[in-house]
Amino acid sequence: MNAEPLLIVEDDESLRLIVQLQLEKLGYLAASAADAEQALEILKQSHQSLVITDLQLPGMSGIELLKQIQVDFPGIPVIVVTAFGTIQSAVNAMKAGAYDYITKPIHGFELSALVKCALNHGRLMNEAEKRNRPYHNDGFEQIIGSSDSLRRALETAARVAPTDATVLVLGETGTGKELVARAIHHRSSRRERAFVTVSCGAIPRELLESELFGYTKGSFTGAIAHKKGKVEIADGGTLFLDEIGEMPLGLQVRILRLLQEREIEKIGATAPAKVDVRIIAATHRHLETMVEDGSFREDLYYRLLVVPIHLPPLRERSGDIPQLVHQFSQKYKEKYGLSTLRLPPELLPYFSNYQWPGNVRQLENAIERIVLLSGTSEVTLDVLPEFLKQGRPGGEFLPVILPEAGLDVEAVEKQLILQALQKFGGNQTRAAHFLNMSRRAFAYRLKKHGFQNKVLHIPEQAIG
Repeated sequence: MNAEPLLIVEDDESLRLIVQLQLEKLGYLAASAADAEQALEILKQSHQSLVITDLQLPGMSGIELLKQIQVDFPGIPVIVVTAFGTIQSAVNAMKAGAYDYITKPIHGFELSALVKCALNHGRLMNEAEKRNRPYHNDGFEQIIGSSDSLRRALETAARVAPTDATVLVLGETGTGKELVARAIHHRSSRRERAFVTVSCGAIPRELLESELFGYTKGSFTGAIAHKKGKVEIADGGTLFLDEIGEMPLGLQVRILRLLQEREIEKIGATAPAKVDVRIIAATHRHLETMVEDGSFREDLYYRLLVVPIHLPPLRERSGDIPQLVHQFSQKYKEKYGLSTLRLPPELLPYFSNYQWPGNVRQLENAIERIVLLSGTSEVTLDVLPEFLKQGRPGGEFLPVILPEAGLDVEAVEKQLILQALQKFGGNQTRAAHFLNMSRRAFAYRLKKHGFQNKVLHIPEQAIG
């Protein structure tokens, strides 16, 4: 029997003791708490594989505890306990993300079976997450999110990383282009050598050539010694040309030669020198349009376009926002020594419903500011930036971005049905509850879309 750690949250001392003894008899390590606040403290101090909580608790309710666990400890399954006459509240808890519910009085055999299923569900979800994220280690773990669009980009990056292929990372400002470039380098055979960044838009044009290629002593007034350029410093490693769309046309031909011949010529040098460097470039600009208007060389564009990686803007992966909020709040709470600061789950819709024109970078900056202004107790609506408060969420509102080409409602319904089934491991009753459908209506839609006889694979768990 696995001695897995479980947490029981129950204000009735006698019932709490009975459940604890039952679980310990089954071979589990059972901890207990009398209220939600005590439970959260235990979760902060020690790992728990499962939480079993009464819905009726003093102070913070079981539903509120469930939502807080999803924010602060994503991935821990939660079983809720309810009285027979209040099953609807348990169903609401399942809609909010609980694994399942059990009614009082609690019978040992029923508890045993449900705990085993919940723990197995948690293990399967964790295994699925690991399988679905081959890029999880070696630098990619810093790139947070599980949306399909981000996953596709990172899977491409992970496949190309061990090679020496040129990569062009495309995406709006703040989407994490340099993070992806560093992750590719870290997973390549060049990881022990230098990763050198050149910000093409930040260096004055008249200095960019010497910064890139270096110069020899005496090559111009003030050149009192030999200077290595960034390309030479990156020899054996990776050169990251950030915002390459800002590079002057005159220097673009030098980069083209570097890509074609793997050689450079310093200012004042009499002969070219060979270099072994991998090129990763990035831009937020539309290079195709720049090629058309003559501000970017067509031959260089196609040389860079060996492996393009498109990073989606944050507004197109709003499902990742709760996880990003959690990760950044943890980062800055630790940085500023504010470990007791709590971010209430009811504030999350303010983050999810905003469009984030500055993408992940803007979100991270906002979280740092919020943590700094909140003190040590709880984040309140008052400390949220005005741009978030103006987008006040409305109840169960689900942000949807309509594609320019139109929308197939039947296809959307099919995807919702499939994702709900996958979310609950094929459990049709729970999927129907989640989508606020009757069991009969759900069964009709299963038949309509041809899912009733399909085997469903558990996908990566959406964290947050």
